[in-house]
Amino acid sequence: MRAARLIKMVLLLQSRPSMTAAELARELEVSERTVTRDAQALSEAGVPVYADRGRAGGYRLIGGYRTRLTGLARGEAEALFLSGVPAALREMGLEDAASAARLKVSAALLPSLRDASRTASQRFHLDAPAWFKEPETPELLPTVADAVWDDRRITARYRRGDDEVERELEPYALVLKAGAWYLCARVADAGSSRASFRVYRIDRFTAVTVREERFARDEEFDLPAFWEERAAQFARSILRAEVVVRLTGEGVRRLAYTVDPRSAREALAAAGDPDERGRVTVTLPVESEEVAHDQLTALGPEVEVLSPATLRKRFTDDAARLAELYGS
Repeated sequence: MRAARLIKMVLLLQSRPSMTAAELARELEVSERTVTRDAQALSEAGVPVYADRGRAGGYRLIGGYRTRLTGLARGEAEALFLSGVPAALREMGLEDAASAARLKVSAALLPSLRDASRTASQRFHLDAPAWFKEPETPELLPTVADAVWDDRRITARYRRGDDEVERELEPYALVLKAGAWYLCARVADAGSSRASFRVYRIDRFTAVTVREERFARDEEFDLPAFWEERAAQFARSILRAEVVVRLTGEGVRRLAYTVDPRSAREALAAAGDPDERGRVTVTLPVESEEVAHDQLTALGPEVEVLSPATLRKRFTDDAARLAELYGS
């Protein structure tokens, strides 16, 4: 375990000009005292780790020291080649660069690990777009991707309803969600000196100009945490209506497959005990009455709509039409 930690410490120092003991301790999940001991051990082993003293000090590698990748185990090498998403790289215009990088990594591996790329790619494949939906690559995606990689500001025009709006954006990150590309960007708040992070669908951009000046990236920005929070906010924001339904046991089991899964779980957790026929009454947040009708229709006789009355009437009319269609 310590050997793996020492290797990770060398790789961390190799990837940055210098790191403080606190930063290394956080990355390695150890105490600062352990970092000091590990740095001493590396130095004694011939790795040129240098400690800068003082409040602004830290640890760094001197003499252009570089380690080789011969310490990779087979599982690590195969996982490395799983990290790419071929279709996404192609859409961003990075397919050639990714291919060259994989070749260079392969060349640096031990001969016994050279087949890692083939064994991984033949066993796992990520297909991001949703079923029954033809994926479309936004025309401006490569331009936005270049700006993201170079930390360059952009001027973007995008559709918002029936209007077009122009914004100055600092493009931080790209996210591919169910076949749709999103840009996470920092933008100055109107009438304020502060800035906030927002999300834009790239297929709604109508024009993008990459500026010459670069922006200073906020190193505290955590993309996975930001996206998880915004995705949850979006899911909650579109659920503006409520319906009350009575579900059979089968309806309870299938509910999360027909409506928003998180809303289904929360609604079922808040529901009371089943009635004498084993049915559960649930108050369910939905996007709209129209959407609820489409979603709940998939449950067939496993759901009874109690309210609102207008939605119940829709299902009553559906039932009458079905009875007429299938009745003797």
